[in-house]
Amino acid sequence: MYEMQTYEAILARMLERVPDSIDKREGSVIYDACAPAAAELAQLYIELDINYSLSFVDTASGEYLGRKTAEFGVHRAPAAAARRKGIFLGAADAPIQVPLGSRFSIEGLTYAVKERIGAGVYMLVCESAGTIGNAHFGTLIPIDYVAGLVKAELADVLVAGEEEETDSSLRSRFYEIVNEPSFGGNVAEYKQLIHAMPGVGAVKIFPVWNGGGTVKCTVISSDWEIPSSTLIDTIQSAIDPESNHGKGMGLAPIGHQVTVDGVSSITVNVETSLTLASDYTLGMIRADAETVLRDYLLELRQDWANQNSLTVRLAQMDARLLTVQGVEDVYGTKINGNAVNLTLNESDVPLLGAVTLHE
Repeated sequence: MYEMQTYEAILARMLERVPDSIDKREGSVIYDACAPAAAELAQLYIELDINYSLSFVDTASGEYLGRKTAEFGVHRAPAAAARRKGIFLGAADAPIQVPLGSRFSIEGLTYAVKERIGAGVYMLVCESAGTIGNAHFGTLIPIDYVAGLVKAELADVLVAGEEEETDSSLRSRFYEIVNEPSFGGNVAEYKQLIHAMPGVGAVKIFPVWNGGGTVKCTVISSDWEIPSSTLIDTIQSAIDPESNHGKGMGLAPIGHQVTVDGVSSITVNVETSLTLASDYTLGMIRADAETVLRDYLLELRQDWANQNSLTVRLAQMDARLLTVQGVEDVYGTKINGNAVNLTLNESDVPLLGAVTLHE
């Protein structure tokens, strides 16, 4: 807004107000008196421009974006801790009970036992919030003594840990909430309630999917993978507990029978032929080829909630493979044995399966 208010422009305006009968050349008394003031005024205009940008949601960032959206009741989601499956065994690999609250460590992280899932199987919560809690698998070291414990293992991610919500995510969620007012169990309200829950990446709502009063909520996890049964159960209990369907015991209105489900995965096996540069072999480019294909399918999963259904396109795969160093041409690409695009159902997402490369 104040791009034209530069040091040079301000100094020139100041000197124009000085009579020509006075020496205004650089180094003169009047020039040296005006120059510092012009520099300070230029800095002031820079600060004004920054503060002007920080006063609007579309241009604000960081703390100021959060303060602006909070005026409308939209708050930045904090970092969330990962919830993991822990397996505890005693002598002869027999499952044992461990006390709730017991703490275990792995790779510098600490996990606390939160809830019993089954015999020798517990839900653990990482004491460090964020995605770091999703990273490690393997042997846990007890911090607290547990009688009879022989082996402790950190296994599946039940609810993925998340970093603090980014500016772009907060801004998008703000516009969604403001532009799609939620009320009385409409689609917008279900989207907002479920999307705000830890571990949820995106959600689709299917109203009246099985008759009047029924609602189906299909979700994908925040790491853009198939959600765990624990995450599904957590959402179901919060929205509409199965034991009290339609009775308004959760967040859903009375009379709404809500079913929470996860997306279904469709394995995408890719077969293609490549023309390689003279100094390259299939073994040299295989890892990069799989990476670009995997990234393409990840992009589709991240866009799942915005589309009626996803389509895995041959042309996109060919284009991504051509970006791999050493690949000069791509031809004969097939998806699951067919040389046609793969169109998925509305609740399906693609996951990369086998990649077969020919030269």
